[in-house]
Amino acid sequence: MTLTPSHIIEYLFCPRFTYFEYVLCIPQHEESNYKVMRGRHLHDERLERNKAYLRRRLGVTDKHLDQYLTNDLIRGVVDEVLVFGDGAMAPLDYKFAEYKNRVYSTYETQLYCYAWLIEDNFNQPVDRGFIVYTRSNNRVVEVPILEANKSDVKRAAEAIFAIIDRNFFPKATKAKSRCVTCTYRNLCIK
Repeated sequence: MTLTPSHIIEYLFCPRFTYFEYVLCIPQHEESNYKVMRGRHLHDERLERNKAYLRRRLGVTDKHLDQYLTNDLIRGVVDEVLVFGDGAMAPLDYKFAEYKNRVYSTYETQLYCYAWLIEDNFNQPVDRGFIVYTRSNNRVVEVPILEANKSDVKRAAEAIFAIIDRNFFPKATKAKSRCVTCTYRNLCIK
């Protein structure tokens, strides 16, 4: 079994999410979420429309579309793996969202996971990623990626496997405001 960036994001939201979904096997039924479904549809449209487009303004010399990448712990499909003149690479991810002068931590975490996968699969450095906000005129926002960011998602992946392998019931998030919108709030012992 390998994890996806979504597993990492859910774990960082609250470690108990991992326990309920992957130890007790209680599904969250994400497929009924409109934004998730619209985002998947948009992803397919963008890939078809942008096949030949290179973001030269960013210094991109080549790209790989819709890349399924994996390593020993995680797997994911990167919308675009950008290649720069110096050989460096970066993930680019389309979001069905508006840019509101900040990048959400969930978007950053996804880019950190993709950076880790790109480095493992292409053996090239990744120190930045890009998000395209489709509901803000396709605005492109650059996100710096540090070694510490990649280390954090690796540690989270290892913690997730520890919960699953040991059937361990972890402590809940300290951010209790997250409990209000959690799929598992009625099952969770606070």
